[in-house]
Amino acid sequence: MAKKKFYVIWKGNKTGVFTSWNTCKRHIANFKGAQYKSFASRTDAEKAFIGRYEDYIGKDTKKVKLSKEELKKIGKPIVPSISVDAACSGNPGRLEYKGVDTVSKKQLFIQGPFAKGTNNIGEFLALVHGLGYLKQQKSNVPIYSDSRIAMSWVKKKQCRTNLPIVEENKALFELIFRAEKWLKENAYTTQILKWETKAWGEIPADFGRK
Repeated sequence: MAKKKFYVIWKGNKTGVFTSWNTCKRHIANFKGAQYKSFASRTDAEKAFIGRYEDYIGKDTKKVKLSKEELKKIGKPIVPSISVDAACSGNPGRLEYKGVDTVSKKQLFIQGPFAKGTNNIGEFLALVHGLGYLKQQKSNVPIYSDSRIAMSWVKKKQCRTNLPIVEENKALFELIFRAEKWLKENAYTTQILKWETKAWGEIPADFGRK
């Protein structure tokens, strides 16, 4: 049985602590700049709710205790930089992705929701969107992703998903084809780097739904 989670909404159509993701979704739907995150206990959620979103996003993590030697070898994230991530409710399911400033976590772009998508597709699209965004901004800061699969797809200039095209996800696949076309037609020197979750915690663009 899946562990029960508690969802905090700091900014949304309704704010507070909620006990189901479906309820949380209703209260953030179509709310621009919604701020929300999941927690493992009600106590943690209630404590977070009276605090600031910025102090919690990306903090309860997959971070593990590493030795000083391991941490030194990994180093720290390069800044300035941007970070991208995706979230998918189901597989396939409702898909979103976004990019943020790595330090301030200021949202730079967000897309979705798209029906009948997968997390890998979202991670791929987020990276390509990030590359296009940085090129448009004439910026050459690095871009971080926590998905090795998406990074490999971008390198190959192809979204290698096995997801079938159905009526519900035609718009999503149109975006995939545009992303692949962009990769084939545009040169870039941006570094695409792996976000070291075990050392740094969740990527700053994390949607907080884990």
